[in-house]
Amino acid sequence: MKLLRLTAAVATVLLAVTGATTAAATHKPKPKPTIVLVHGAFADGGSWSEVTKKLQRDGYTVVSPAVPLRSVATDTEYLNGVLAGIPGPKVLVGHSYGGAVITELAGAADVKSLVYVAAFIPQAGETIGALNAQYPGSEIGPDTTNVISYPGGADLVMKPDAFRWVFAADLPSRQAAVLASSQRPVSASVFTEEIKTSAPAGLPKYAVIPGKDRAIPPAGERFMAERADATIVDAPGASHLVMLSEPSLVTRTIEQAAR
Repeated sequence: MKLLRLTAAVATVLLAVTGATTAAATHKPKPKPTIVLVHGAFADGGSWSEVTKKLQRDGYTVVSPAVPLRSVATDTEYLNGVLAGIPGPKVLVGHSYGGAVITELAGAADVKSLVYVAAFIPQAGETIGALNAQYPGSEIGPDTTNVISYPGGADLVMKPDAFRWVFAADLPSRQAAVLASSQRPVSASVFTEEIKTSAPAGLPKYAVIPGKDRAIPPAGERFMAERADATIVDAPGASHLVMLSEPSLVTRTIEQAAR
């Protein structure tokens, strides 16, 4: 009789352990998505440095690829190759011109959500040049850029003395000077190239809008964000490089999109 009671007790314990193990397996947290940070024109992956550090500290895998800045179509094809090598779910984050690129990439496999940071959110058939001229306030133009002509076309680069005013008015002057010296030229053709696709309507979208942006008019950013039904996050005193001046705000928005 004692042996029977002992056997029943052991069975009860085993059932409890098995049930707990099964419950733990059932409620095992899903892996965090990879965050893909797409920089804009006149920039490189270093513009994401502060956000990258915060995301990595919070346990996210971050990829910040070098965008060729040759054309929207070429950049999209290149980054499609990058995304193909990243397993699992992904959150795409685009700054400025990078917003046009992640819009084209939105239909790629396992894209969970889109985050636009001081960025264009174009629709099919539009150009970012026309969108940037829709509202007053952009300081990008002949007075602030130099043209680099070569046999294959023409690139644009920001004039060093205009870079801080247009992009980084809320950053220290020395930091802005370093960014100006390391900027990457962009093909002038990207401003007149038609966007091929719109981002899927059902895909969650977020938009960080800096109130002191002098590259893309804040009113234009808000128009595009509202049209795309994006969740808007305001940064009233921030410049175009809001991810460097307010990295905590941008990081929180990305992590919200990742959840």
